[in-house]
Amino acid sequence: MRDMNPVKATVRTAALAGNPNAGKTSLFNLLTGTRQQVGNWPGVTVEKKEGWCRDLPDCQVIDLPGIYSLAARSPEERIAVTYLLEHPPEAVLNVVDASNLERHLYFTSQILEMGLPTLVVLNMVDVAAARGRSIDVQRLEECLGVPVVPTAAHRGEGKERLIQQMGARPPVPRFTLPLPQKWEQAVEAVTAVLEMEKENLPFAVSRRWIAAMWLEGNPAIIDIIRPRLSPAAATRLDRLRELYSEAPEEIRRARYEWAARTAAEVTRAATAEKGPRDTSGPVHAAGGSRARWDWSDRLDDILLHRYAGIPIFLAVMALLFEATFNWLGTPLSDFLDGWFSGTLTKAVEEILVAAGSPPWFTALMTEGVIGGVGAVLVFVPQIAVLFFGLSFLEDSGYMARAAVLMDRVMRAAGLGGRSFIPMVLGFGCNVPAIMATRTLEDPRTRLISILVIPFMSCSARLSVYALLVPAFFGQWQGQIVFLLYLTGVLMGAVTARWLGKSLGTGESLFLMELPPYHLPTFKNLALHTWDKVKGFVRKAGTIIFSVSVLLWFLGHFSWRGEVPISESFLASLGGWIAPLFDPMGFGSWQAGVALLTGFLAKELVVATMGIAYGAGDAENSLAALLHAAFTPATALAFLFFVLLYTPCLSTVAMIKRETGSWKWAGFSVVYSASVAWIVAWAVYQVARRML
Repeated sequence: MRDMNPVKATVRTAALAGNPNAGKTSLFNLLTGTRQQVGNWPGVTVEKKEGWCRDLPDCQVIDLPGIYSLAARSPEERIAVTYLLEHPPEAVLNVVDASNLERHLYFTSQILEMGLPTLVVLNMVDVAAARGRSIDVQRLEECLGVPVVPTAAHRGEGKERLIQQMGARPPVPRFTLPLPQKWEQAVEAVTAVLEMEKENLPFAVSRRWIAAMWLEGNPAIIDIIRPRLSPAAATRLDRLRELYSEAPEEIRRARYEWAARTAAEVTRAATAEKGPRDTSGPVHAAGGSRARWDWSDRLDDILLHRYAGIPIFLAVMALLFEATFNWLGTPLSDFLDGWFSGTLTKAVEEILVAAGSPPWFTALMTEGVIGGVGAVLVFVPQIAVLFFGLSFLEDSGYMARAAVLMDRVMRAAGLGGRSFIPMVLGFGCNVPAIMATRTLEDPRTRLISILVIPFMSCSARLSVYALLVPAFFGQWQGQIVFLLYLTGVLMGAVTARWLGKSLGTGESLFLMELPPYHLPTFKNLALHTWDKVKGFVRKAGTIIFSVSVLLWFLGHFSWRGEVPISESFLASLGGWIAPLFDPMGFGSWQAGVALLTGFLAKELVVATMGIAYGAGDAENSLAALLHAAFTPATALAFLFFVLLYTPCLSTVAMIKRETGSWKWAGFSVVYSASVAWIVAWAVYQVARRML
């Protein structure tokens, strides 16, 4: 419930900065609730989240990408450095994982050196306590020189004190990283040159921090600073960087040593007999060993088992699809379908007739708008159930384990576990999944991952599954949909293997941090689910609405004026492409035009079929009408074709943008359509003999 007397905001912008899996997303949701929006950082395709703090109404919260350092080696790191340097917020909220303090303090030292108003959010104190640790918050504040607020963001604990500290405006830290004398002199020498150029460098951050970043060879800092320097100063700074060429390694070592000392000084073992857990490494490598004494490690012994891990993961996903299509999602969708095709359609028709609406407009509203948009919206419950489950797996920490498990499989396909993460995102939408490949270091691996992602079954295809699978496969709904998703992954693996042999891929060590297991809060799961469903509903209210109206007109007119739908523009358009699908058993103009509009957006497949087959009231529901047009064999072939064929227009545009070439975008369209045709034909040949 929102505070009735919110704290008066003195901070207008607050940036959340921290390592991945520090709980930034939970904290962001806690502060902003639903008052948030997602976009892209200017000029790049990395996701940007910002929102308005509910308890500080005039304070905008910016969620910076999760990064391990400000070295600016990756696009995410470069974004964070550029934003903090050129658009300094009035407060930096450095989110730190209390259960793995030493690793997170490395990044904290870089933030404190910047000299921006900073507040350290010591998150996951409940996880630290469960692991037998406590943090001396007062001593940590003394070491860092800034306020430290303990929180458990996923539970909402510590929010009140955090809001108070934000409202009071965090202080500017006076932190200096202790360095050996030689490297201290190097930093001072660079700082002296920067001070002489201060009129050309109107930045709010510390000159000493810029000096350290310059010596470390931070590409973002160099790109921003160099054009502003006088030629003499630029030459001198380049010479200093060459003179102290060992500075990057030495400064990083100093940060690690400071982080280790500080963490050891403020951490207390609440359960001495168990001893402190080893946290010297920031990540866990696939197949590596781990210290074992808590329940999280014992659970990993099972879930990350070399032989049982992957079958367990597949079983978990199969259960999720059962819940989506048998236990929860389908009954809710059936109820919503009855409301759209029955109650709503009849009510709208009665209102329009009573208002004197002409028959064509009544038909447009009931058959075009409700029949088209409604045919898509009825599947919102199934999409919500699926993404609620996926959000649970991700927030609980299990999805990171899945990436480690799949590393062996992905390497066999010529990629690696790091590519699995964008592929998982592809189950939501292929567009942001392709954006996520920017984290891959090897350009050839990134290209192959981009071309493979369209085979991952996105949420838009789910509406097609939710229409045909219950109509033709009854109690086998969950298994059929699981098979479709699995086929998409396997086809992606085969494609990656082939492209890897043709193009070659680079070698890279896969390191993945395994966050602690914890029980996600319903609030965070609901926010994640709503974020996914909202995009689906928004598309239904804009693109699908507009196209449904257009399709209705195309389905009722030809050059001869108003005609039966079988003689309309729509039938002609579908008839032009229909012969291609005769070998798969669904060579009708209705199926052809549905697949054609599906190139614009896969949700349009269902909307188009609703209009093409004349779905309307409950007696003429789309599912019932499809029984006259499809057999189980043709329905199954149609499902596999929709799974694999040409990605939507937005995905094709993103492939071009990320690869910089229409050649690869065109290749994706032609290759996926060819694969879809072959697989659908093979499925039909087998299914018509078995079903």
